[in-house]
Amino acid sequence: MAPVDPADLTAQLVRCASVTPANDGALEVLETLLSDAGFDCAWADRGGIKNLFARWGNKGNTRSFGFNGHTDVVPIGNPDDWTMPPFGAEVKDGIMYGRGTTDMKSGVAAFAAAAVDFVRDTPPDGSVILAITGDEEGDATDGTTALLEHMEKHGERMDVCLVGEPTCPEAMGEMIKIGRRGSMTIWFKVIGKQGHSAYPHRANNPLPAMVRLMDRLASHELDQGTDHFDPSTLAVVTVDTGNPATNVIPASCAATVNIRFNDTHSGASLTEWIDGEVTKIRDAFGVQIETKVKISGESFITPPGDLSSLVATAVEAETGVKPQLSTTGGTSDARFVKSHCPVVEFGLVGQSMHQVDEHVRVEHIHQLKAIYGRILRDYFA
Repeated sequence: MAPVDPADLTAQLVRCASVTPANDGALEVLETLLSDAGFDCAWADRGGIKNLFARWGNKGNTRSFGFNGHTDVVPIGNPDDWTMPPFGAEVKDGIMYGRGTTDMKSGVAAFAAAAVDFVRDTPPDGSVILAITGDEEGDATDGTTALLEHMEKHGERMDVCLVGEPTCPEAMGEMIKIGRRGSMTIWFKVIGKQGHSAYPHRANNPLPAMVRLMDRLASHELDQGTDHFDPSTLAVVTVDTGNPATNVIPASCAATVNIRFNDTHSGASLTEWIDGEVTKIRDAFGVQIETKVKISGESFITPPGDLSSLVATAVEAETGVKPQLSTTGGTSDARFVKSHCPVVEFGLVGQSMHQVDEHVRVEHIHQLKAIYGRILRDYFA
C-alpha cells in the first residue's frame, strides 16, 4: 500500500473551514484514514465540540506513544486581505496557503500519516494513540480535557505524548518545547462616585485609584527567571472609562492585565498577591474594586530526559539541526496533557500562524512526517 502523503492530507484538512468551534468534516477525514489503517476510533464529543480518539494496538499494552493536536483554526479576518483563498490549500512555488496550514493541520496530517505508515510497515509491540481535538483555539474547555477524561473513563493511557504544535521560530528543527509558562487574565472594575469635574471634592474619582493600581502591578518585578524559564511578565492590556465628557468625573472604570508566569508562581499565589494590592488601593482611595480572575493554565516543565532526547535525536537526524529545549511562547494543550503523562512539543516553523496568507512549505510537511516516523521507530525499537 502506498505511503500516506502528508501534504495531500494537509490540503484535505485545510479545505474544511473548521473555524472554532466548527468542525466542517475535518475530524471525519482523519477518522476514515485511521479506521481504514486498523485504528480503533472513538468520539469524545462534549459541549458541541467534536474530539477524535484513535488507538492502534491493544488497550493496556506495556508501551504506548501518543500524539496530540487540533484541527480547529482561528478566524480568517478580512477575506479581502488574503491573496490566496483562505480555505483553498493552493500551492504556489512549493508553498501551500490557507488557514491552518501552519497551526496546525499540517502537524496533525504529518503525525497521522507517520502513524499509519508505521503500524502498517512495522507493527509495534505496543500502542500508538492519537488524541485530536476541535477546541484548542477557543476557550479549550471541551477539547483535550474531554479527550483525557474519555481516556480515563475507558482505561486508556499514553505513556508519553508529543504535541504537534509549531515550535520552530525560523528554521525547521531548531526548537522543542519542554514546558510552557502559565497564563492568567485579571479584570478590574474600580467604582467611585460620579460628579462634576469642577467640584472634584463632591465626587470620588475612580481613575487615580485605577492608575495607581495598574502602576503598582506593572512596575513590580515578579521574578528574575528560573533554570528553564524567562522572567514572568505582566502586561496591562486595556484601561477603559467609556467617558465621552470632559467635565464629568466617571462613576467607574475598568482595566485588564495578562500575566505569563514561570514555575516560581502558581495561579493561586499570583491571585493572592493581586488581592493584596487591590486591598491596599481600595483602602487608600476609599473606592470599591471588583476583580475577576481566569487562570488559563499553570506553568509546567518536563525535565530534560528520555523523551526530549528521543525527539531531539530524531529531529537532528532528519534536519541536521540540533534543537534547543525551550519553554517560550504562549499556552498550548500540553498544559492539560502534562497531568496525564510526560509531554513535549515539536512541529513546524510558526512564523505565519494566525496571519493573513498563512502558509507552509510543502517540503517541511514531508520532513515533519519523517521526523515523527523516526520518533515512533526509535521509541518502539
